[in-house]
Amino acid sequence: MNLHHLAIFHEVAETGSVSLGAEQLMISQPAASKQLRDFETALGEKLFDRTGRGLRLTTVGKLLNEYARKIFTLEAEAERVVALVRDVRRGELFLGASTTIAGYLLPQVLARFHQQHPEIRVHVSVGNTDFVHRQVLDYRVDLGLTEGFVNEPGLTATSFAEDELVVVAAATHPLVKKRRVKADDLSGQSFVLRESGSGTRAVQEQAISMCGVEVREVMTLSSTEAIKHVVAAGVGLAIVSRLSVGAELVSGELCAIRLADLQIPRPLHLVQAQDRFASPAARAFHEALFARK
Repeated sequence: MNLHHLAIFHEVAETGSVSLGAEQLMISQPAASKQLRDFETALGEKLFDRTGRGLRLTTVGKLLNEYARKIFTLEAEAERVVALVRDVRRGELFLGASTTIAGYLLPQVLARFHQQHPEIRVHVSVGNTDFVHRQVLDYRVDLGLTEGFVNEPGLTATSFAEDELVVVAAATHPLVKKRRVKADDLSGQSFVLRESGSGTRAVQEQAISMCGVEVREVMTLSSTEAIKHVVAAGVGLAIVSRLSVGAELVSGELCAIRLADLQIPRPLHLVQAQDRFASPAARAFHEALFARK
């Protein structure tokens, strides 16, 4: 495969335009168009559908662009690692973190890491577990930190901490006053849940399924902070990370309902691509993360 052709194809696919892709690569539009035609001919496959509204990737084009994205991201990383390998004191570190970890655990780790390695610039992308896993697999981040299940091919995961999910409610909720609460008592209760793709949601669903109870989902929110506020306002119950509600439990804004017959522990994971070289900055962060144990 001609990598020069692949680079032109990738730039056009990412920008959605031959003219914009050519501009990014600093070549003429006619030259880019010819190279694309030659590439399609060599592959024996059509990569774009030319419509009145512009270019649209074919099924083969979409597949090829996924590989191209990894190839050129890996090329850029190779250049970066070669420049950094002799000196861990400098460089950049790209992290992906799921929302709970990013909001309630990562800041302290980053503060300590910055004290130890002040010359390393850190970039953090925040999203749900599915988002972080995709970022790691696409080589967009060096390391990911997630609280969801890790069953993605191509990823390795190491537990770096333990968390627990707890059922929370407003102080006025009837279950708060009940002396002994069992999982069965959750049946039929109104719940505010995280969105699909969230690590918290995946553990919530597994725990509810294990109990054999049916809950009533009244609201789905993609923010733990939003969930805490609506629960405090009396909308219903929620299952959230204990890390995320420490201040609210102390203040009394929320109350934890301890179930007599169910606990929901979950490990927090450091995730990385199996075939990716760990840069000196990534190795230094690994050490800082596990030093907190």
